[in-house]
Amino acid sequence: MAMAEHQRGEGQRGGLMGPGMGGGLMTGGMMGGGQMQQKQPMVASVLKALTAAAAGGSMLVLSGLILAGTVIALTIATPLLVIFSPVLVPAAIAVGLLAAGFVTSGGLGVAALSVFSWMYKYLTGKHPPGADQLEQAKARFASKARDIKESAQHRIDQVQAS
Repeated sequence: MAMAEHQRGEGQRGGLMGPGMGGGLMTGGMMGGGQMQQKQPMVASVLKALTAAAAGGSMLVLSGLILAGTVIALTIATPLLVIFSPVLVPAAIAVGLLAAGFVTSGGLGVAALSVFSWMYKYLTGKHPPGADQLEQAKARFASKARDIKESAQHRIDQVQAS
């Protein structure tokens, strides 16, 4: 009985692992899937191969044409780039600086609008995020200001008394 269970366990593992991967025979359910794949008509596989070859070949031809066009365009454009480089390099730097300025300006504008929006919400009595921290900071600042005022008043009183 133990031997039959042992062989059945190997058969199940063999069915999951395939032949030669752990012993045992493949089960009938796994074998059926492999037979369906083998019964595929030969014409369909030939058509798939021809389609793949045609697609691959056309892509290879297109990539060659694009490479040739790029080399020709670079050959034609190189003398023009050399001739106009005293103008193009400063122009490219100016365009880069302008783009950086516009991006920085836009970012700072968005930041300013968000600050104004937060201030509006805070002043109209709504409770924007961070309002509690502002209230705590205001209270600490007022407390320190009171302490400094009392200390200054105490020193003034000491100077006047002497």
